[in-house]
Amino acid sequence: MAQLFTPFRLRDLTFKNRIFVSPMCQYSSEDGLPTDWHLVHLGSRAVGGAALVCVEASAVSPIGRISPADSGIWSDQHAVAFRRITDFIGERDCVAAIQLAHAGRKAGTDVPWSGGLPLRAWTPIAPSPLPFARGYVTPREMTGDEIDEVERQFADAARRALDGGFQVVEIHMAHGYLLHEFLSPLTNRRTDDFGGSLENRIRFPLRIARSVRDVWPRELPVFVRISATDWIDGGWDLPQSIALATELKMLGIDLIDCSSGGAAPGAQIPATPGYQVPFAEAIRRQAGIATCAVGLICGAEQAESIISSGQADAVALARQELRDPYWPLHAAKALGEDVDWPNQYLRAKG
Repeated sequence: MAQLFTPFRLRDLTFKNRIFVSPMCQYSSEDGLPTDWHLVHLGSRAVGGAALVCVEASAVSPIGRISPADSGIWSDQHAVAFRRITDFIGERDCVAAIQLAHAGRKAGTDVPWSGGLPLRAWTPIAPSPLPFARGYVTPREMTGDEIDEVERQFADAARRALDGGFQVVEIHMAHGYLLHEFLSPLTNRRTDDFGGSLENRIRFPLRIARSVRDVWPRELPVFVRISATDWIDGGWDLPQSIALATELKMLGIDLIDCSSGGAAPGAQIPATPGYQVPFAEAIRRQAGIATCAVGLICGAEQAESIISSGQADAVALARQELRDPYWPLHAAKALGEDVDWPNQYLRAKG
Protein backbone atom coordinates (compact mmCIF):
# COMPACT_ATOMS: atom_id res chain seq x y z
CA MET A 1 0.00 0.00 0.00
CA ALA A 2 1.21 3.51 -0.76
CA GLN A 3 2.38 5.08 2.49
CA LEU A 4 0.86 8.40 1.39
CA PHE A 5 -2.57 6.87 1.97
CA THR A 6 -1.96 5.27 5.35
CA PRO A 7 -3.67 6.77 8.41
CA PHE A 8 -1.71 9.12 10.64
CA ARG A 9 -2.54 9.59 14.32
CA LEU A 10 -1.67 12.48 16.61
CA ARG A 11 -3.08 12.36 20.14
CA ASP A 12 -6.71 11.15 19.75
CA LEU A 13 -7.09 12.43 16.19
CA THR A 14 -6.57 10.17 13.19
CA PHE A 15 -5.99 11.62 9.72
CA LYS A 16 -7.22 9.34 6.95
CA ASN A 17 -4.07 9.92 4.86
CA ARG A 18 -0.87 12.01 4.87
CA ILE A 19 -2.09 14.78 2.53
CA PHE A 20 -2.75 18.20 4.07
CA VAL A 21 -3.88 21.41 2.39
CA SER A 22 -1.68 24.33 3.46
CA PRO A 23 -3.14 27.59 4.74
CA MET A 24 -3.30 29.94 1.75
CA CYS A 25 -4.31 33.58 2.11
CA GLN A 26 -7.38 34.35 0.01
CA TYR A 27 -7.69 38.06 0.86
CA SER A 28 -11.46 37.69 0.61
CA SER A 29 -12.70 38.23 4.17
CA GLU A 30 -14.96 41.00 5.36
CA ASP A 31 -13.82 42.44 8.70
CA GLY A 32 -11.99 39.16 9.23
CA LEU A 33 -15.13 37.09 8.67
CA PRO A 34 -15.16 34.19 6.19
CA THR A 35 -17.37 34.51 3.12
CA ASP A 36 -18.95 32.13 0.64
CA TRP A 37 -15.60 32.14 -1.16
CA HIS A 38 -14.03 30.43 1.85
CA LEU A 39 -16.81 27.85 2.06
CA VAL A 40 -16.29 26.87 -1.57
CA HIS A 41 -12.49 27.17 -1.54
CA LEU A 42 -11.97 25.13 1.63
CA GLY A 43 -14.92 22.83 1.12
CA SER A 44 -13.82 21.76 -2.35
CA ARG A 45 -10.43 20.69 -1.00
CA ALA A 46 -12.17 18.57 1.62
CA VAL A 47 -14.34 17.02 -1.10
CA GLY A 48 -11.11 16.39 -3.02
CA GLY A 49 -9.83 13.84 -0.53
CA ALA A 50 -7.30 15.66 1.67
CA ALA A 51 -7.03 14.52 5.28
CA LEU A 52 -6.69 18.07 6.64
CA VAL A 53 -7.67 21.45 5.26
CA CYS A 54 -6.22 24.51 7.00
CA VAL A 55 -7.78 27.95 6.95
CA GLU A 56 -5.41 30.72 5.94
CA ALA A 57 -3.43 32.84 8.41
CA SER A 58 -6.15 34.21 10.65
CA ALA A 59 -5.23 37.26 12.68
CA VAL A 60 -5.54 37.23 16.45
CA SER A 61 -6.16 40.99 16.40
CA PRO A 62 -7.21 43.56 13.77
CA ILE A 63 -3.70 45.07 13.57
CA GLY A 64 -2.27 41.59 13.09
CA ARG A 65 -3.74 41.26 9.61
CA ILE A 66 -1.49 41.24 6.55
CA SER A 67 -4.22 43.16 4.74
CA PRO A 68 -7.66 44.51 5.69
CA ALA A 69 -9.11 41.60 3.66
CA ASP A 70 -7.45 38.94 5.83
CA SER A 71 -9.22 36.26 7.82
CA GLY A 72 -9.50 36.85 11.56
CA ILE A 73 -10.37 35.04 14.77
CA TRP A 74 -10.33 37.92 17.27
CA SER A 75 -14.02 37.86 18.26
CA ASP A 76 -16.76 35.39 19.09
CA GLN A 77 -18.52 36.47 15.89
CA HIS A 78 -15.64 34.98 13.90
CA ALA A 79 -15.99 31.64 15.67
CA VAL A 80 -19.70 31.50 14.85
CA ALA A 81 -19.06 32.39 11.21
CA PHE A 82 -16.56 29.55 10.76
CA ARG A 83 -18.99 26.89 12.01
CA ARG A 84 -20.68 26.51 8.63
CA ILE A 85 -17.30 25.79 7.04
CA THR A 86 -15.92 23.46 9.70
CA ASP A 87 -19.17 21.47 9.75
CA PHE A 88 -18.95 20.96 5.99
CA ILE A 89 -15.29 19.92 6.15
CA GLY A 90 -15.97 17.47 8.97
CA GLU A 91 -18.84 15.88 7.07
CA ARG A 92 -16.32 15.02 4.34
CA ASP A 93 -14.20 12.93 6.76
CA CYS A 94 -11.62 15.71 6.76
CA VAL A 95 -10.02 17.60 9.65
CA ALA A 96 -10.59 21.35 9.83
CA ALA A 97 -7.56 23.36 10.97
CA ILE A 98 -6.87 27.06 11.34
CA GLN A 99 -3.59 28.96 11.41
CA LEU A 100 -3.38 31.55 14.21
CA ALA A 101 -1.30 34.50 13.09
CA HIS A 102 -0.02 38.02 13.69
CA ALA A 103 1.68 39.76 10.78
CA GLY A 104 3.90 42.02 12.90
CA ARG A 105 5.86 44.52 10.83
CA LYS A 106 4.45 43.11 7.56
CA ALA A 107 0.88 44.05 8.52
CA GLY A 108 -1.34 46.60 6.84
CA THR A 109 -0.70 46.09 3.14
CA ASP A 110 -3.03 46.09 0.16
CA VAL A 111 -4.17 42.81 -1.39
CA PRO A 112 -1.63 41.29 -3.83
CA TRP A 113 -3.67 41.84 -7.00
CA SER A 114 -3.83 45.55 -6.17
CA GLY A 115 -0.08 45.80 -5.70
CA GLY A 116 0.35 44.60 -2.11
CA LEU A 117 1.87 47.92 -1.06
CA PRO A 118 1.66 49.32 2.49
CA LEU A 119 -1.63 51.11 3.13
CA ARG A 120 -0.54 52.93 6.28
CA ALA A 121 -3.95 52.05 7.71
CA TRP A 122 -2.43 51.43 11.14
CA THR A 123 0.98 51.37 12.82
CA PRO A 124 2.26 47.79 13.00
CA ILE A 125 4.07 46.35 16.01
CA ALA A 126 7.27 44.30 16.01
CA PRO A 127 10.11 43.24 18.31
CA SER A 128 12.25 46.11 16.95
CA PRO A 129 11.47 49.33 15.04
CA LEU A 130 12.77 48.04 11.71
CA PRO A 131 10.58 48.35 8.57
CA PHE A 132 10.32 45.26 6.39
CA ALA A 133 11.50 47.07 3.26
CA ARG A 134 11.73 50.49 1.69
CA GLY A 135 8.33 52.15 1.72
CA TYR A 136 7.00 50.07 4.59
CA VAL A 137 5.82 51.69 7.81
CA THR A 138 8.36 51.64 10.63
CA PRO A 139 6.77 49.44 13.29
CA ARG A 140 6.50 50.35 16.93
CA GLU A 141 8.75 48.31 19.21
CA MET A 142 6.56 46.21 21.45
CA THR A 143 6.48 46.95 25.16
CA GLY A 144 6.34 44.26 27.82
CA ASP A 145 2.63 44.93 28.26
CA GLU A 146 2.06 44.48 24.53
CA ILE A 147 3.94 41.19 24.57
CA ASP A 148 1.62 40.02 27.36
CA GLU A 149 -1.41 41.26 25.42
CA VAL A 150 -0.48 39.40 22.22
CA GLU A 151 0.08 36.24 24.24
CA ARG A 152 -3.48 36.59 25.59
CA GLN A 153 -4.78 37.22 22.07
CA PHE A 154 -3.31 33.96 20.79
CA ALA A 155 -4.80 32.02 23.70
CA ASP A 156 -8.19 33.67 23.21
CA ALA A 157 -8.02 32.93 19.48
CA ALA A 158 -7.39 29.26 20.23
CA ARG A 159 -10.45 29.13 22.48
CA ARG A 160 -12.54 30.69 19.73
CA ALA A 161 -11.13 28.26 17.18
CA LEU A 162 -12.40 25.40 19.32
CA ASP A 163 -15.82 27.04 19.54
CA GLY A 164 -15.66 27.42 15.77
CA GLY A 165 -15.38 23.67 15.27
CA PHE A 166 -11.70 23.34 14.48
CA GLN A 167 -9.82 20.21 15.57
CA VAL A 168 -6.29 21.51 14.92
CA VAL A 169 -4.70 24.90 15.45
CA GLU A 170 -1.41 25.86 13.86
CA ILE A 171 0.66 28.69 15.35
CA HIS A 172 2.29 30.80 12.63
CA MET A 173 5.98 31.34 13.47
CA ALA A 174 7.13 31.63 9.84
CA HIS A 175 7.40 33.87 6.79
CA GLY A 176 8.66 36.99 8.51
CA TYR A 177 5.55 37.60 10.58
CA LEU A 178 5.53 38.59 14.23
CA LEU A 179 6.71 35.42 15.97
CA HIS A 180 9.34 34.77 13.29
CA GLU A 181 10.47 38.37 13.79
CA PHE A 182 11.25 37.55 17.41
CA LEU A 183 13.15 34.42 16.37
CA SER A 184 15.40 35.90 13.70
CA PRO A 185 18.50 37.97 14.53
CA LEU A 186 17.77 39.92 11.34
CA THR A 187 14.58 41.37 12.79
CA ASN A 188 15.08 41.17 16.55
CA ARG A 189 17.53 43.76 17.89
CA ARG A 190 16.13 43.91 21.40
CA THR A 191 18.45 44.18 24.40
CA ASP A 192 15.98 42.90 27.00
CA ASP A 193 14.96 39.33 27.90
CA PHE A 194 13.39 38.87 24.46
CA GLY A 195 16.44 39.63 22.33
CA GLY A 196 20.07 38.73 21.82
CA SER A 197 20.75 35.08 22.63
CA LEU A 198 18.84 32.18 21.13
CA GLU A 199 17.32 31.50 24.53
CA ASN A 200 15.96 35.04 24.65
CA ARG A 201 14.76 35.18 21.03
CA ILE A 202 12.71 32.02 21.38
CA ARG A 203 11.24 33.10 24.73
CA PHE A 204 8.14 34.89 23.41
CA PRO A 205 7.26 32.28 20.71
CA LEU A 206 7.55 29.58 23.37
CA ARG A 207 5.24 31.53 25.66
CA ILE A 208 2.69 31.67 22.85
CA ALA A 209 3.02 27.93 22.23
CA ARG A 210 2.60 27.17 25.93
CA SER A 211 -0.47 29.39 26.26
CA VAL A 212 -2.16 27.90 23.20
CA ARG A 213 -1.34 24.35 24.27
CA ASP A 214 -2.73 25.06 27.75
CA VAL A 215 -6.15 26.13 26.43
CA TRP A 216 -6.38 23.56 23.62
CA PRO A 217 -7.91 20.17 24.54
CA ARG A 218 -5.36 17.56 25.52
CA GLU A 219 -6.82 15.08 23.04
CA LEU A 220 -6.33 17.39 20.04
CA PRO A 221 -3.02 18.34 18.37
CA VAL A 222 -1.32 21.72 18.00
CA PHE A 223 0.96 22.42 15.02
CA VAL A 224 3.60 25.11 14.61
CA ARG A 225 4.73 26.42 11.23
CA ILE A 226 8.30 27.71 11.13
CA SER A 227 10.67 29.10 8.56
CA ALA A 228 13.53 26.63 8.99
CA THR A 229 15.97 29.16 7.53
CA ASP A 230 16.00 32.81 6.49
CA TRP A 231 18.32 31.94 3.56
CA ILE A 232 20.47 34.88 4.68
CA ASP A 233 23.84 34.70 6.46
CA GLY A 234 23.52 35.69 10.09
CA GLY A 235 19.81 34.98 10.16
CA TRP A 236 17.64 32.19 11.51
CA ASP A 237 18.86 28.76 10.37
CA LEU A 238 18.30 25.01 10.61
CA PRO A 239 20.33 24.37 13.82
CA GLN A 240 18.29 27.05 15.60
CA SER A 241 15.10 25.54 14.16
CA ILE A 242 16.05 22.13 15.56
CA ALA A 243 16.66 23.71 18.97
CA LEU A 244 13.28 25.49 18.82
CA ALA A 245 11.49 22.31 17.71
CA THR A 246 13.03 20.42 20.62
CA GLU A 247 11.66 23.01 23.05
CA LEU A 248 8.27 23.00 21.35
CA LYS A 249 8.04 19.24 21.68
CA MET A 250 8.64 19.52 25.43
CA LEU A 251 5.73 21.98 25.63
CA GLY A 252 3.42 19.47 23.97
CA ILE A 253 3.44 20.72 20.38
CA ASP A 254 2.68 17.77 18.11
CA LEU A 255 3.96 18.66 14.63
CA ILE A 256 6.32 21.15 12.98
CA ASP A 257 5.23 22.44 9.57
CA CYS A 258 8.56 23.15 7.86
CA SER A 259 8.64 26.13 5.52
CA SER A 260 11.36 28.78 5.02
CA GLY A 261 12.11 32.39 4.17
CA GLY A 262 10.13 35.60 4.49
CA ALA A 263 12.12 37.45 7.13
CA ALA A 264 13.72 39.97 4.80
CA PRO A 265 13.65 40.88 1.12
CA GLY A 266 16.53 39.85 -1.09
CA ALA A 267 16.98 36.29 0.18
CA GLN A 268 18.28 33.91 -2.45
CA ILE A 269 15.87 30.97 -2.21
CA PRO A 270 16.53 27.88 -4.37
CA ALA A 271 12.87 27.23 -5.09
CA THR A 272 13.07 23.85 -6.80
CA PRO A 273 10.71 20.88 -6.29
CA GLY A 274 10.98 19.60 -2.73
CA TYR A 275 13.61 22.17 -1.74
CA GLN A 276 12.30 22.38 1.84
CA VAL A 277 11.93 18.65 2.43
CA PRO A 278 15.44 18.28 3.95
CA PHE A 279 14.38 20.66 6.73
CA ALA A 280 11.42 18.45 7.62
CA GLU A 281 13.67 15.40 7.61
CA ALA A 282 16.37 16.96 9.80
CA ILE A 283 13.91 18.32 12.36
CA ARG A 284 12.01 15.02 12.46
CA ARG A 285 15.16 13.02 13.13
CA GLN A 286 17.07 15.38 15.41
CA ALA A 287 14.22 16.88 17.44
CA GLY A 288 12.17 13.67 17.53
CA ILE A 289 8.93 15.38 16.55
CA ALA A 290 6.47 14.77 13.72
CA THR A 291 6.94 17.05 10.71
CA CYS A 292 5.08 18.14 7.61
CA ALA A 293 6.98 18.83 4.39
CA VAL A 294 5.85 21.76 2.25
CA GLY A 295 7.02 23.62 -0.84
CA LEU A 296 6.69 22.71 -4.52
CA ILE A 297 5.39 19.22 -3.88
CA CYS A 298 3.48 18.46 -7.05
CA GLY A 299 3.60 14.80 -8.10
CA ALA A 300 2.09 11.71 -6.48
CA GLU A 301 5.35 9.79 -6.71
CA GLN A 302 7.26 12.69 -5.17
CA ALA A 303 4.84 12.88 -2.24
CA GLU A 304 4.91 9.10 -1.77
CA SER A 305 8.71 9.10 -1.71
CA ILE A 306 8.77 11.76 1.02
CA ILE A 307 6.51 9.69 3.27
CA SER A 308 7.84 6.21 2.48
CA SER A 309 11.47 7.28 3.01
CA GLY A 310 10.68 8.79 6.41
CA GLN A 311 11.55 12.37 5.47
CA ALA A 312 8.26 13.63 6.92
CA ASP A 313 5.03 12.36 8.43
CA ALA A 314 2.78 14.35 6.10
CA VAL A 315 2.97 16.56 3.04
CA ALA A 316 1.16 19.86 2.69
CA LEU A 317 0.22 21.15 -0.75
CA ALA A 318 -0.60 24.73 -1.62
CA ARG A 319 -0.31 25.85 -5.26
CA GLN A 320 -0.88 22.33 -6.54
CA GLU A 321 -4.14 22.24 -4.58
CA LEU A 322 -5.13 25.56 -6.13
CA ARG A 323 -4.58 24.02 -9.55
CA ASP A 324 -6.34 20.78 -8.68
CA PRO A 325 -8.64 20.58 -5.62
CA TYR A 326 -8.98 16.84 -6.30
CA TRP A 327 -5.26 16.14 -6.29
CA PRO A 328 -5.53 13.48 -3.54
CA LEU A 329 -8.06 11.48 -5.56
CA HIS A 330 -5.89 11.72 -8.68
CA ALA A 331 -2.77 10.82 -6.67
CA ALA A 332 -4.47 7.70 -5.34
CA LYS A 333 -5.24 6.56 -8.87
CA ALA A 334 -1.66 7.26 -9.98
CA LEU A 335 -0.35 5.15 -7.09
CA GLY A 336 -2.82 2.34 -7.63
CA GLU A 337 -4.81 2.98 -4.48
CA ASP A 338 -8.58 2.57 -4.20
CA VAL A 339 -9.88 5.37 -1.98
CA ASP A 340 -13.39 6.52 -1.24
CA TRP A 341 -14.90 9.13 -3.52
CA PRO A 342 -17.90 11.29 -2.61
CA ASN A 343 -21.10 9.49 -3.54
CA GLN A 344 -22.05 12.40 -5.73
CA TYR A 345 -18.90 11.88 -7.83
CA LEU A 346 -18.84 8.08 -8.05
CA ARG A 347 -19.90 8.09 -11.70
CA ALA A 348 -16.55 9.74 -12.51
CA LYS A 349 -14.42 7.24 -10.62
CA GLY A 350 -12.55 4.85 -12.85
